Amino acid sequence: MSVEELLTGLRPSARFGEVSFSSYRPDPAQPTQAAAVKELEAFSDGIGASAGGLLSRLFGSKPATRAGIYLDGGFGVGKTHLLASLWHAAPGPKAFGTFVEYTNLVGALSFRKTVDALSSYKLVCIDEFELDDPGDTVLMSRLMRELADAGVKLAATSNTLPGSLGEGRFAAVDFQREIQVLADQFDVVRIDGEDYRHRGLPAAPAPLETHELDARMNAEFDGGLVAVDDFGALLKHLAGVHPSRYRQLIDGIDGVVWKDVHTIESQATALRFVVLADRLYDRDVPILASGVPFDQLFTEEMMAGGYMKKYFRAVSRLTALAREGQTHEPS
Repeated sequence: MSVEELLTGLRPSARFGEVSFSSYRPDPAQPTQAAAVKELEAFSDGIGASAGGLLSRLFGSKPATRAGIYLDGGFGVGKTHLLASLWHAAPGPKAFGTFVEYTNLVGALSFRKTVDALSSYKLVCIDEFELDDPGDTVLMSRLMRELADAGVKLAATSNTLPGSLGEGRFAAVDFQREIQVLADQFDVVRIDGEDYRHRGLPAAPAPLETHELDARMNAEFDGGLVAVDDFGALLKHLAGVHPSRYRQLIDGIDGVVWKDVHTIESQATALRFVVLADRLYDRDVPILASGVPFDQLFTEEMMAGGYMKKYFRAVSRLTALAREGQTHEPS
C-alpha cells in the first residue's frame, strides 16, 4: 500500500463516522462528562491557529496549554465518541487511529517517514493509548515529542493516566524518562461514569446451545455474509495473521457465529483476540455464540494482571455485540 493509502485509512471507523459533540449524551450524575465536552470544544477551537514563526517559538512566551489533550476514564464512558467528535470538528489534514495502528504505521513506513508524513497534520488522535513493552514506550514518546515540536496538536484516550502507562506490564521505572516525556505532552481530562453499554441494561445474554446456532443464524442474518467458526480453530488461525490485518479479515461481514467458546489460557492468544474484539466493535458486527459466557473468556489471573484493562474492555465490547446479535439491543 502507498503512503497515501495508509494515511487515508487513519480515520474513525463507521461506528463513529458521524458522531459529534452534540450527539454525545452526558450522564447527568457525572458532571465530568459534560465538562469534558466543553474542554474538547475549546481545544478544537485552537487547532489550526498560527503558532508563529521560528523566532517566536524560540523566544516568545510558552503556550498556556500543552500540545495535547488526554481523556482518562473507565470503559464505556464515551471517550472514543468524544475523540472522534474532536476529529470531525477539527480542520484537516488530520489523523485518527488506535495506538496499535500508529505502531503498525511506523513498521510499514519507518519512523522517519511517519514523522515526515504526520508533521504537516493539524491534529493526530490516538485511541486506546497503551504501552505494553519498552519498545513501544520509546517509539511513541519520540513520535509524540517530534510531532508536538512540529506544531501538531495531539489527542489521546486511555484507561491509564499518562504518567502511569506501562505499570504492571514491564519494568516501567526503567523507562520513566520516556513515560514522563509522554505525560508532559498532554493536559489530562478525567471522565467518570459507568460503562454506557451496561447502563440500565440486563446482564449479558446466556450463550446459545451449539445445536441452536444454525437456526438462529438463519433467522438473524438471512441473506447476509456470516463468518462461522469453531472457536478453537479461530484462535489458531489468528496466530498466523498479523493483527494489523484483522480489519481486512472481517471486511464485509454482517455477523459472526462462534461455536464452543472456551476460556483462553494463553496470554499471547488472549492479546491477539482483544485486537479482533476491538475491530469487530469498530465495525458493529453482531455475535452469536455457544460455550462459556464472555465474562469467562479470560482467566482470573489475566483479569487481575497487567493487561486487565484490555481484557475488561474486550469483555465489555463483546457483551454489547452479543446483546445486539441475540436481543437486538444496540451496542
